[in-house]
Amino acid sequence: MDQQLLRSYLATVYELPAAQGAVRASLDGDSSRSADELPELLRSTFAVLTAYNPRSMLLPRRVNEVRHQVMRDLLILGVYRVEPCVGFEADKSESVWREPAWLVHGMDRDEAIAFGRVFRQNTIIYAAGGRPEVIVTDPTADDVGRAFAGWWRVRA
Repeated sequence: MDQQLLRSYLATVYELPAAQGAVRASLDGDSSRSADELPELLRSTFAVLTAYNPRSMLLPRRVNEVRHQVMRDLLILGVYRVEPCVGFEADKSESVWREPAWLVHGMDRDEAIAFGRVFRQNTIIYAAGGRPEVIVTDPTADDVGRAFAGWWRVRA
């Protein structure tokens, strides 16, 4: 994977719904930080999935919305608890890029990867036990299936 693209994925800030209010976090944190210090949500098992812009191809808004709704419906049929979330560039004041996603609670890693492949995403985010990872799911990529470890960085 291109190192600049990987850095971009790791630095993306995700706004995730939690019982105590939204948690904003990226995957470019400090590896020495204990998982015990993280908000409860970030210590749980979940995937962050989207159906927007497959293989980084910009699609019309309406097409993206329909694809995203189909993904949600399939996840719910799979009996997952699904909540809307969003990913955006670290600097919100200058950021123009925002991509809706689904926070999928308790999802199995292999099934999350399968959703990424079916919806032609470059990568997905998978987290378990306080350890997030970026997993390449684009079947045309040389490193498909490769995972890049990250560490949570809670943002204000």
